[in-house]
Amino acid sequence: MREIWITKSGGPEVLEVRQREDEAPRPGQVAIRVQAAGINFADIMARKGLYPDAPKPPCVVGYEVSGHVEAVGGGVDPAWRDKPVLALTRFGGYADRVLVPVEQVSEKPASLSFEQAAAIPVNYLTAYQLLVVMGGLKPGESVLIHNAGGGVGLAALEIAKKIGAVTYGTASPGKHAFLRERGLDHAIDYRTGDWTAKILELTGGKGVELITDPLGGSNWKKSYKVLRATGRMGMFGLSTVTESRGTIVLRFGRLLVQTPWFHPFRLMNANKAVFGVNVGHLWKEGPKVQGWMRELLRGVEEGWITPHVDRSFPLEEAGRAHAHMEARRNLGKVVLVP
Repeated sequence: MREIWITKSGGPEVLEVRQREDEAPRPGQVAIRVQAAGINFADIMARKGLYPDAPKPPCVVGYEVSGHVEAVGGGVDPAWRDKPVLALTRFGGYADRVLVPVEQVSEKPASLSFEQAAAIPVNYLTAYQLLVVMGGLKPGESVLIHNAGGGVGLAALEIAKKIGAVTYGTASPGKHAFLRERGLDHAIDYRTGDWTAKILELTGGKGVELITDPLGGSNWKKSYKVLRATGRMGMFGLSTVTESRGTIVLRFGRLLVQTPWFHPFRLMNANKAVFGVNVGHLWKEGPKVQGWMRELLRGVEEGWITPHVDRSFPLEEAGRAHAHMEARRNLGKVVLVP
């Protein structure tokens, strides 16, 4: 089998293809011959040495794949063999073959390509947790989706449209036309001018009921300010830390200084809520997460979930794929294709 290893912390050039022998699945596992593997911003942070959950280099990252079940381990229903599937992986997804606990595997809808299927697990589960499970978004409410052109952003947009919410999204101007085609009501340029003033202008000074924010640092403070009464802010990333310079300690120190502190008294008086989301910390909640996945796959069957794949890169070009995402050129998901 071929795998992409992070050989050490650094730029895209530290990614390296390595070969090793296939392993037989252990009891409760299936072996998946990978057709597509999703790339997430957490992988880029791991490559830079900025993601504390990742194994120490040298390591193989990757949280999601799609492909065919090649073999099953003891105690696994043989009917899984040869089925097209999508799966969550606890690292190891950057490969042409992975071993995965069967409870993290779902059948691939026939309407999706393998590339589209690999775009579902992390992005759509994160968006579902942000908007539905913890955000409690209701019809007629408003939601601000930061980085609306990214994988989670597009997933959140589809879910918000299905709910019947009014949607606002921040993105660079070159992505606005595409986002409007996908159903975004109000596209906001975050690079020029004050996006907080624009939100308040568009909402008549009231603000929005829900915000999804993967940026971190001072952006959380700005997002909190444009929450209206009963508003909720879902935090699910620290992407701004990858844009700063210096040592890891200096980067996180700078981020810590910029991060607001939400005191309980202040939250009570403002009638606002803040919460955090990290799907990578839900491995002990398998049945709950599988329930969310069933709802999302039902959305695929009903036609309101249509994952958008920006680009597919060969497995051996993982470095180019990382550079593409890191430059924020992507609209939607970037995947590796073995």
